[in-house]
Amino acid sequence: MSINAPEPPRDCPLCPRLVAFREEWRAREPDWFNAPVPVFAPRAGLGAAKLLVVGLAPGVRGANRTGRAFTGDYAGDLLYATLKLFGFARGEFEARPDDTLELTQAAIVNSVRCVPPENKPVGAEINTCRQFLQPLPADLPSLRVLVTLGRIAHESAIRALGAKLSAAPFAHGAVATVGGFAVVSSYHCSRYNTNTGRLTEAMFHDVFAKARALVDAA
Repeated sequence: MSINAPEPPRDCPLCPRLVAFREEWRAREPDWFNAPVPVFAPRAGLGAAKLLVVGLAPGVRGANRTGRAFTGDYAGDLLYATLKLFGFARGEFEARPDDTLELTQAAIVNSVRCVPPENKPVGAEINTCRQFLQPLPADLPSLRVLVTLGRIAHESAIRALGAKLSAAPFAHGAVATVGGFAVVSSYHCSRYNTNTGRLTEAMFHDVFAKARALVDAA
């Protein structure tokens, strides 16, 4: 089966505010990635992905800098350690795209591909960028489970699957069946959420334990 993950062009013009912010950072840090961050897929290809993790957007000094989802800022530390713990990744995560970390049965994508000011995309940007998220599940022949990180990512994913938000309200640890996929929602693994105790390591592990069980059951 041919797998064609939808990817925005490097100079995607669709969201003027994000374009201006991207150009600002290109001028400030010309050696950074500073472009829409692509799907992070297993080395074997997207066809190997049984789990899709949907995040919010690249961080300025994280994926916007490195070009790999959840790489370069705090959120990746917890996410990739957890993915390794539950058999969705292997190798060593060293917060840079040339480390030995690789995904095995998972792929990672952000609901908004470009870095937003203050890490806060607006509604129009979320809706516009959904055109790159919406086709992705259908292009993953082995996909069984989605894990959504935060309310915005969760709601964008539910809409991308063609469902109403009432079909799967956001709640940490909740599981719903949408469009033939299991969807497990989680608070985002941001430094703010972990520092304030809104999300603990145990709570995050519980989400991926559910995802692992659902993948294995399928």
